Amino acid sequence: MSRYSEDEIIARVFAPIAGAAALGLKDDAALLAPESAPLVVTTDMVVAGVHFFADDDPSLVAKKALRVNLSDLAAKGAEPIGFLLALALPDDWTNDWLDAFAAGLAEDARAYGAPLIGGDTGATPGPLTISITALGRARRFVPRTGAKPGDAIFVSGPIGDAALGLALRRDPALARRLSDEARDYLTGRYLLPQPRVDLSAWLGANASAAMDISDGLAGDLAKLCRASGVSAAIDLASVPLSAAAREAMAIDPALFETAITGGDDYEILITTGSEAPPAAPACRIGEIVAGSAPPVFLDGHKKPVFFKKLSFQHF
Repeated sequence: MSRYSEDEIIARVFAPIAGAAALGLKDDAALLAPESAPLVVTTDMVVAGVHFFADDDPSLVAKKALRVNLSDLAAKGAEPIGFLLALALPDDWTNDWLDAFAAGLAEDARAYGAPLIGGDTGATPGPLTISITALGRARRFVPRTGAKPGDAIFVSGPIGDAALGLALRRDPALARRLSDEARDYLTGRYLLPQPRVDLSAWLGANASAAMDISDGLAGDLAKLCRASGVSAAIDLASVPLSAAAREAMAIDPALFETAITGGDDYEILITTGSEAPPAAPACRIGEIVAGSAPPVFLDGHKKPVFFKKLSFQHF
């Protein structure tokens, strides 16, 4: 069975989902109108065998690749404008796989108002590799560097679901011990992140610092503290957990550490004034404190808890 040529991939697969700035993907660059608001640019790469399983649904792989970038924009208080796609296809790719990938990408591009505006395709002897560069506009850029002693620390939603979903993929015996509802929920949170684009405007108006939680709450908090030159105290009992996560932890309490240090949450870590503004769409979990020591994590008895590692590391 013949496969699309590179020109056919551009013309048949990606041109139909491209935005106006892409000029029909007939040129080597996109043309964007000047923006009155600051332009925010971010890029993230996902690789088969590292960020997703090679046999995952290609439409979900496409959505995950785009959504992890939209999450970065949201954490900076930015609304998406569009994205560039670099796709390195392995030797065994098929037209059906690519069509399904493009369909998933098109669906999310429409849903999030983030059209494809250009990119590149190539072949690789290694695993499937997808790199997306997303562009957004922000009335105010929310940095990692703005946290101050006395600021409250919030997270935008449940922590650890995706890390537990990955644990279930790796441990079928554990997965079989969960209810169908809990298993499907946790696996879905791993396969398909939910970028908090709904918080972009609120963050721009209220946050002193923010970042998305991609590599684990504990490790990403440490990164934010280092960037701001501060430390933090976290009440672990206040960290929000889903009912499915609690069900998994009841079976294996060690999964609590997995939840706090595992990646792929794509919730937002937020610091703001000591009291959140009205309608704060987040859960308070601690406070920024002065100093340069690593963040302290306290149990329900205010005793320090130490983890084997703070977050996912690529290397």
